[in-house]
Amino acid sequence: MITINNRDTRDWRPGITVRDLLNEMGYVYVLITVTVNGELIDDNEYDSFEIPDGSFVRAIHIHHGG
Repeated sequence: MITINNRDTRDWRPGITVRDLLNEMGYVYVLITVTVNGELIDDNEYDSFEIPDGSFVRAIHIHHGG
């Protein structure tokens, strides 16, 4: 089980990456920051970083504007 933003959950499966999870959640924002169990994941690693079972993921959309 993966917990996202302390409110949503998804079943864990072997090989699930940050990008997979973002796509499943519909998070397609250009500016998004992700941590897995408190570790900041570089956006260059979203396609390769595999999320361990039981992880807590935070996905934060960074807003900008004036």
